[in-house]
Amino acid sequence: MKWVIIAILFGICVAIGYLFSMKYKKRVQFYTALIMFAQKLDVEINFSRERLKKLIEGMDEKTKRNLFGLDKNFLNYLSGSEELTQEALFKNCPVLKPEEKEMVFLFFKSLGRSDVLGQSKEIQNFVKRFDENLTKCANENKKYGSLSLKLGFIAGLFIVVILL
Repeated sequence: MKWVIIAILFGICVAIGYLFSMKYKKRVQFYTALIMFAQKLDVEINFSRERLKKLIEGMDEKTKRNLFGLDKNFLNYLSGSEELTQEALFKNCPVLKPEEKEMVFLFFKSLGRSDVLGQSKEIQNFVKRFDENLTKCANENKKYGSLSLKLGFIAGLFIVVILL
């Protein structure tokens, strides 16, 4: 019985470390998907000049999954069923910090508000900012992502040693 409890506690510690490391990995995935989304919008706006709603609906599933529902929430705004607020836009996106949410909200708020040339310049400006955040998040992932895994493992070992 004692070994089962020790194994469960060890597993819990490792799982907690893994969950913390996934938070950093998800931020990197989010910014990568957001940059791809913005670049695709820029290209499509310049060449096909389709409606914004149709462009967002035509995104690939991997990008949609890594955006944590921001695309669906923005489509709800475009269809008129919801108002565009930060709470409505980020209801399924727990990985961003408040200042990052503000910047992403401004990006979505600016979509469709100007002519093609102005919109393209705005998107390119936001892509530069998103790229800076991606670099910062990738560095944090390298530092803290692997660190949290290691700390979870070491905490589990510590508990095993204490209980033995």
